[in-house]
Amino acid sequence: MFYRENGQFKSNYASDQQMLPILQDRVFMGLLLVFAFGAVPLFVSDYVFLSLLIPFLILTLAAIGLNILVGYCGQISIGHAAFMSVGAYAAYNLALRLPQLNFLVVLVLAGLIAAAVGILFGIPSLRIKGLYLAVATLAAQFFTDWLFARVKWFTNYSSSGSVSTAPIELFGWKVDSPAEKYLFLLGVLVVFTVVAKNLVRGHIGRAWMSMRDMDVAAEVIGIRPVYAKLTAFAVSSFYVGVAGALWGFVYLGAWEPLAFNLSLSLNLLFMIIIGGMGSLLGSYFGAAFIVALPILLDQVPNWLGVEMSTALASHLASMIFGSLIVFFLIVEPHGLARLWAIGKEKLRLWPFPH
Repeated sequence: MFYRENGQFKSNYASDQQMLPILQDRVFMGLLLVFAFGAVPLFVSDYVFLSLLIPFLILTLAAIGLNILVGYCGQISIGHAAFMSVGAYAAYNLALRLPQLNFLVVLVLAGLIAAAVGILFGIPSLRIKGLYLAVATLAAQFFTDWLFARVKWFTNYSSSGSVSTAPIELFGWKVDSPAEKYLFLLGVLVVFTVVAKNLVRGHIGRAWMSMRDMDVAAEVIGIRPVYAKLTAFAVSSFYVGVAGALWGFVYLGAWEPLAFNLSLSLNLLFMIIIGGMGSLLGSYFGAAFIVALPILLDQVPNWLGVEMSTALASHLASMIFGSLIVFFLIVEPHGLARLWAIGKEKLRLWPFPH
């Protein structure tokens, strides 16, 4: 009754091709942005910012990058934390050796460096696919782990191998409090989400999806596999590289090479499987689930008066992750995003049964 597009006529191409064609969606999204930018910083505690919202925003950006490659282009990757580490160390060295650069420029340059590395490791996708491509991307993970641990130049010859960053400054604005970090990250995420949405809706996104669905047929109709696959690796690595720079500068502040290990790569893959591959909204759902579940497992037993050790909660989280991955792969391969879409379809039909 309330969620229906009856009477909402499109009189030009721009209105017909807009990202949110239904008025109710546009109103909901506007209210959500107002709430996120205006209300959340006023009423949320620093603990929620540091432990929940800030990692959620950064991991969502990384999940969007991985989803572009895996969900939209169909190229498997299980080593994307490697490109996060490339972005983090590139941003660290740029900020250290070129301190006059604005941090936004540092982010873009770090993303471009990660994109170049992503293209390099994406070249095998032109000849191999499936499990073999996954192993090739896994090689990137092991290579970057070795590189940043052994080549001391990247860590400014630190004896411990760890690096620390200075506070972020943007046009005289020092981003140091949890609320300011949240607002900065939210703004970056909104911009990158809009860009990703327009990319996947455009001709380049259609080329990615055609390679995912049937690469031989796509090549027959004129789509170049070299262009489609390498652009997917480049865009995906750019997003993940920016997310890695933000993870190091905004969330961690100081890190060592093990901060971007294989577990982080697998968590990114879990996010898009649970949230929904081939869906930007699924990246949000998956990141929220991965970030919130360990915190809930720590808090819920205390609320219920059940004693649970930290080790048991950690193992229980791993068991739940594995069970949900198997569940979604069997029951709903498109993840939580598909369940959300089904709910919207049912709302459009309510209260009529047809």
